[in-house]
Amino acid sequence: MKVKVISRSTDEFTRERSQDLQRVFRNFDPKLRPQEKAVEYVRALNAAKLEKIFARPFIGAMDGHIDAISCMAKNPNFLKGIFSGSMDGDIRLWDIASRKTVCQFPGHQGAVRGLTASTDGSTLISCGTDCTVRIWSVPVAATLESDHASNKPIEANAVYVGKNAYWAVDHQWGGDLFATTGARVEIWNHNRSQPVNTFEWGTDTVISVRFNPGEPNLLATSASDRSIALYDLRMSTPARKLIMQTRTNSIAWNPMEPLNFTAANEDCSCYSYDARKLDEAKCVHKDHVSAVMDIDYSPTGREFVTGSYDRTVRIFPYNGGHSREIYHTKRMQRVFCVKFSSDASYIISGSDDTNLRLWKAKASEQMGVLLPREQKKHEYQEAVKNRYKHLPEVKRIVRHRHLPRPIYKAKELRRTVIDAEKKKEERRKAHSTPGSIVTESVRKRRIIREVE
Repeated sequence: MKVKVISRSTDEFTRERSQDLQRVFRNFDPKLRPQEKAVEYVRALNAAKLEKIFARPFIGAMDGHIDAISCMAKNPNFLKGIFSGSMDGDIRLWDIASRKTVCQFPGHQGAVRGLTASTDGSTLISCGTDCTVRIWSVPVAATLESDHASNKPIEANAVYVGKNAYWAVDHQWGGDLFATTGARVEIWNHNRSQPVNTFEWGTDTVISVRFNPGEPNLLATSASDRSIALYDLRMSTPARKLIMQTRTNSIAWNPMEPLNFTAANEDCSCYSYDARKLDEAKCVHKDHVSAVMDIDYSPTGREFVTGSYDRTVRIFPYNGGHSREIYHTKRMQRVFCVKFSSDASYIISGSDDTNLRLWKAKASEQMGVLLPREQKKHEYQEAVKNRYKHLPEVKRIVRHRHLPRPIYKAKELRRTVIDAEKKKEERRKAHSTPGSIVTESVRKRRIIREVE
């Protein structure tokens, strides 16, 4: 005869210290819990509601400029630092943690249009409408960390004067070169007073430039003739050009998939492309109701942030057609520049009302140090929400966003116009010879042609 004995070691349930929690043993046999799914569904519902209750994305505003913020740049060597340039020629370095100006870089006589920092964070390069490119030495991060950081103005190391106004600048990843745009694309070296290379394709102004993070010699530009062009520094001529129906205001490369980039367009949408196949967009991201002015990818490559003329900031998944989050305040005006922080936790936006604003990347995220139990609870709630996100009630709560009235009205109007155009096209197709009218996909519709 077999006798089953329940044996339990005292080490399994004895606390090591008196402050420790008592260990609880649970039997996860589903037969013992017939209501488990119902309980989990209620937990998912409560987690979705709690997320809305605790959604407080706005952290604070950084005030100091006396004109609209036109451009921003991250400091790769200083996590808390961000540079901003304004329309009156003022450049500042901010400490995000204290939300105060660390130092100023005076010198520009007109609007600052472009800012970029070298990969090691020691050099800042700026350009503007006063036809000058200026190179500055950035104070060492150790001096910036100290409480007695000086607010003394910093003089430029070098000033290069050009013939035309400059519209954008970007630094090569891990190299000594940087590119400026305006009447043409010019490639500069830190140690040279003249451009080492010049590219021209067409006669229109080039308004933005971005170096590829994976291939240092590849860069993308957008111009006011509605084109997006790719350049390879190893070649003497531009590589490829894409012409769209509306102008592209800014470009951002995906840091985790360096062949893919996203373009912020005047037609209220963003278009993700594969640099090897420009005849069709990989994804169309739509939700804004006015021109998208700037775009920046998260260091994770899983999402990007956009700033728009409609006075809102939106966060999109890299492969999603609609935004997962929208940020707005009553005082924030047209957003001209946005940046993800280097740790992907925060978003900084610069707008027409002279303020930089600091936002949380996850609206309901708890700030500060989390205890292991709190962390585990947040992870469980997120998992439960993801498990039941397809159910109508959970889906409705998770997707709902409060919109300002002007944006809500503009969105309704835009939807009406799009529906009317769609209906008109369907009727035209129904009353035409079969095959005479071909419906183009949304991914190809905005592209006019590709030039090799």
